Amino acid sequence: MEQSKSLNSTDLINIGVFTAIIAVITLIVIPIGFLPVLMPLYCVFIPLLSGIPFMLFVIRVRKFGMITVMSILMALFLLCTGMGWYTLPLALVTGLIADCTVKLGNYSSLKLSIAACSVFSLWCFGSYIPLIFMADQFWAENAQYGEEFINDSKNIFQLWMAPTLIISCLVFGALGGIIGGRVLKKHFIRSGIL
Repeated sequence: MEQSKSLNSTDLINIGVFTAIIAVITLIVIPIGFLPVLMPLYCVFIPLLSGIPFMLFVIRVRKFGMITVMSILMALFLLCTGMGWYTLPLALVTGLIADCTVKLGNYSSLKLSIAACSVFSLWCFGSYIPLIFMADQFWAENAQYGEEFINDSKNIFQLWMAPTLIISCLVFGALGGIIGGRVLKKHFIRSGIL
């Protein structure tokens, strides 16, 4: 099924288009974070809403590295929104795991594609890394948010929140993948993904 190991222009266009779609979904969800108490819902809505475009992207993935590139691009997108470089190593690891997952199923397993969607969704957790693990430094550099917003955020994003957010990314990423798989069932059958 794999024709060439190197990415060609069509692969790069697919990566660009689907990264842009997921970035737009992220931009639509971001405003809920104006209330700190709703910020954890990024790990619900972004993975859930990204499921359909990700699964549509998986239909076009036939080469190792395509998901990793998209994952890194999403990390760079977070970097541009002011969340720092912290997501980059996370996105590299989770992107590689997602790539290995779809390759393990020879790019033709719906279950493994859903699992890849779940793992890919962990890039979303990267936006919380500075809030949980380096809050004082992060908020010192972002004092413009105001004392009340910062104090509310510090109260919410404690260390115990990290596993909760990670599990949310995985669960809602898988659910988004399941929904995407059902919505795109005809496309999957045509592509030979069962």
